[in-house]
Amino acid sequence: MTTAVDAAELLRRTRELLAAHPPATTGRTEFLGARFDAGLAWVHYPAGLGGLDAPRSLQPVVDAELAAAGAPDNDPRRIGIGLGMAAPTILGFGTDEQKQRFLRPLWIGEEVWCQLFSEPGAGSDLAALSTRAVRDGDTWTVDGQKVWTSSAHLARWAILIARTDPGLPKHRGISYFICDMTDPGVDVRPLRQITGEAEFNEVFLTGVRIPDSRRLGPVGEGWKVAQTTLMNERVSIGGMRLPREGGMIGPVSRTWRERPGLRTPDLHQKLLTLWVEAEVARLTGERLRQQLVAGQPGPEGSGMKLAFARLNQEISGLEVELLADEGLLYGDWTMRRPELVDFTGRDAGYRYLRSKGNSIEGGTSEVLLNIVAERVLGLPAEPRTDKDVAWKDLAR
Repeated sequence: MTTAVDAAELLRRTRELLAAHPPATTGRTEFLGARFDAGLAWVHYPAGLGGLDAPRSLQPVVDAELAAAGAPDNDPRRIGIGLGMAAPTILGFGTDEQKQRFLRPLWIGEEVWCQLFSEPGAGSDLAALSTRAVRDGDTWTVDGQKVWTSSAHLARWAILIARTDPGLPKHRGISYFICDMTDPGVDVRPLRQITGEAEFNEVFLTGVRIPDSRRLGPVGEGWKVAQTTLMNERVSIGGMRLPREGGMIGPVSRTWRERPGLRTPDLHQKLLTLWVEAEVARLTGERLRQQLVAGQPGPEGSGMKLAFARLNQEISGLEVELLADEGLLYGDWTMRRPELVDFTGRDAGYRYLRSKGNSIEGGTSEVLLNIVAERVLGLPAEPRTDKDVAWKDLAR
């Protein structure tokens, strides 16, 4: 009979890890590997895969003890796609061999992941994708183009959806793969953004060979697998854990306190309104994470991601307005290919420009509004005339 892992047991195991691998004298990668092997990476994952089958709500017990001891983390902002999207999808649909191969280096950060979903010809209608995967024995040949791919210039692996049967309706002819970004035929090109950086990329796939052993889920059920990725993506973007005045509301609040000469009654009212909304969103995110303890993420994550995008854009606009002429300045237009997005570590101009992408990435706000309307509020679905039409017969 398996004994349930409680907070006291997790604390004991965490202290054993620290005693056996003191952070001050243990290399970062070695420590993270030992943490994974001890089941303290994500405690709600199965034993042997970085977890202990413990309640998800107990993860902060481990994190707080390790932080107090000065232990290194796995730089989650740099590997967010792997942690927030690839890992839960592999856990839910991967074979035992895939879980053993990919989860440990993913969590440690030895292998960065990206997401090959969006396409220039599909727009917000992801299921209309045209990238093709054709089977030849135990291998698939993939041809197509993906766009808005964060971290593709850093990634070793990608989660990829491609059309495997154009004779079926668009949602039913898709399969889900793991693509090696170092394989021949994978061409990553930078997309320079309004910020001056190229954080995003476009990826061209030409004759890329993917073994069938790197398929996730059954052939033709890639849309179902992708829903797990997308729901987790929205939670990871919109439901991240923040302290009070964490995120975008922090810099503008500090500016308000430190520079009273900038204040006006009108700006005061705007700041109060957005501060309250940011706090409501933060507490709603806490409640969402508590709900995740009981199961998989649902459509509520779409609502959180909607709020995240709107608030970021409104708060950054207020910050620029508060700074007046100074808010129009922009620190650096140097072309870079950064490893992560740093909203709070940059200037107000960067926050204002970069937040414009929040309503597009991770699902457009228009698509998320439909999800909330239909799956949360129970409103009638919009008419869809293409649901039962073969993809090859759709007008494009």
